[in-house]
Amino acid sequence: MARARNGGNSRLPRRRRSADPMAAYDRLSPELRAWLAAAALPWSPRSARKAWARALAAARGDTAAARTALTALEARLLARDAPGVWGPGHPSG
Repeated sequence: MARARNGGNSRLPRRRRSADPMAAYDRLSPELRAWLAAAALPWSPRSARKAWARALAAARGDTAAARTALTALEARLLARDAPGVWGPGHPSG
C-alpha cells in the first residue's frame, strides 16, 4: 500500500534535509530572523539567507529597504503560485 503524502500542489521539490535546520536558522542575522517570523511562506534558512544577501546588496546595506525587497519578493512568489494552489479565480492570483 502506498503511503499518502501531504505535498499539496507546491512547485517545491521534495528533498531530504542534510543539515540541522534550526542551527542554520540560529546563524541568520537578527534582522532576517525578525522578517522570517512574520513571513507568509515557509522559507528555508538557505534560501532566506541568499535572498537577504541579494536584497541587502541591492539596498547598499539598508536593512529596512532589504526587508521591503524581501516582502515584495514574497508577494511575487505568492502571486505566481496562487492559481496553481487555490485555482485561477483566487484573489491572490
